[in-house]
Amino acid sequence: MRLDTDSIEEKCAVFGVYGRGLEAARLTHFGLYALQHRGQESSGISSSTGENIITHKAMGLVTQVYTEENLEKLKGSMAIGHNRYSTYGGSLFQHTQPVVDFDDNMLVVAHNGNLPRLDKLTAFLKEKNVPTDRYNDTEHMYAAIKWHLKQGHTLEDAIKASFPLFTGAFCLLIMTKDKIAAVRDAFGIRPFCIGTLNGGYVFSSETCALDTINATYLRDVHPGEMVVVDEKGLQSYQLAKPNQKIDIFEFVYFSRPDSMLLGKRIYKVRENLGRALAREYPIKADAVIPVPDSAIPATVGYANTLKIPFEFGLVKNRYIGRTFIMPDPRLRDRGVQMKLNPIQEVIRDKKVVVIDDSIVRGTTTKKLVKMIRDAGAREVHLLISSPPVKYPDFYGIDTPTQKELIAAKMPVKEIEKFVGADSLYYLSYEGLIKATELPEDVFCTSCFTGKYPIDIGENEKNIKFDV
Repeated sequence: MRLDTDSIEEKCAVFGVYGRGLEAARLTHFGLYALQHRGQESSGISSSTGENIITHKAMGLVTQVYTEENLEKLKGSMAIGHNRYSTYGGSLFQHTQPVVDFDDNMLVVAHNGNLPRLDKLTAFLKEKNVPTDRYNDTEHMYAAIKWHLKQGHTLEDAIKASFPLFTGAFCLLIMTKDKIAAVRDAFGIRPFCIGTLNGGYVFSSETCALDTINATYLRDVHPGEMVVVDEKGLQSYQLAKPNQKIDIFEFVYFSRPDSMLLGKRIYKVRENLGRALAREYPIKADAVIPVPDSAIPATVGYANTLKIPFEFGLVKNRYIGRTFIMPDPRLRDRGVQMKLNPIQEVIRDKKVVVIDDSIVRGTTTKKLVKMIRDAGAREVHLLISSPPVKYPDFYGIDTPTQKELIAAKMPVKEIEKFVGADSLYYLSYEGLIKATELPEDVFCTSCFTGKYPIDIGENEKNIKFDV
């Protein structure tokens, strides 16, 4: 679980549907609902009838943004949608997606990821006299593709010409009135998959959303690939040499546990993380407690391996989301109490192991440990199912700056003292990789190692690599 004051937050989710006879916007709505965990600040859907593109987007959760009246207006058998968690520009309507120019309505773009370098894009657009003031990274990409379309290029050629200008992590859904294109960066930093449904095609950030609409998983969009679907069917174009580097945090925290990634069920990988923790740090305790929800599978693995009772000692209030907590500092200070409540009968007078997926700033973890002690725990041993987070992310995840990351400032023993635990242990890097049952070279591990597979540009000047 990531809490508001000590968080690594997801950037976005994308979902799209193409197929005759399909209620594309309604299906996209269901897909976005299944992907709510990836973005909770705004949502939007654009649909096409083949002649017109209709867009509805607003601030808020999926359940708040769409009504039956909205969905009725989103006509057509093709649609793309987006959930956003802001990393650029804050929570503003102007940054909601899909990106669209309502004056001509010829193109819409939805993006999951981040471009840490915009110099190539900015130079190109400046040369073409395209204003970019206050544009975010997605709007830069949109402007480049649109410029080529206005020169009479096909969507495929417009994307091919623009692709070399995109330096960073991106999963893009791009729609004109008659086509949808799915494009992924050459490193495949973020997950992106293709499904089939009643003769049509579905694109999604995660496989769990395919399951929601009874679509069948076909394959992933390959790193560096552009997939285009129109009335002729699905066509594939390899735009760059693939070099798979999926963000390993997708396995640790970001993806839903029922999703599949690189052939692995996320739940089982997280359970393996718990088993690895049990082998590295076996603690004789009265109970093992997860910080819900993301740490539950790891806690199951730990408890089963050591034959220690698994207990839900912390209950999560599922109806308080980030959009409710974050705006008011008075509420933010009580974020832990508002989101979690301890069950004293489970904790009182016991030696407990508490498992979480990561520690970022440490402030929320400190409050959490105090809460468990106040509930009567005799001892609190904190285990983390990933290595220390020492480096910020620049590929679409909202991490604090390095100077705010507690593991970049303190050794483990000092963090242990800061958060107030009787002991603190992190899963080793080797244990993390082994638990995935995949080779190390398919991962981006930058948050743990400081090895950034895609150029982070000027950001490198602010990174201390010897922590």
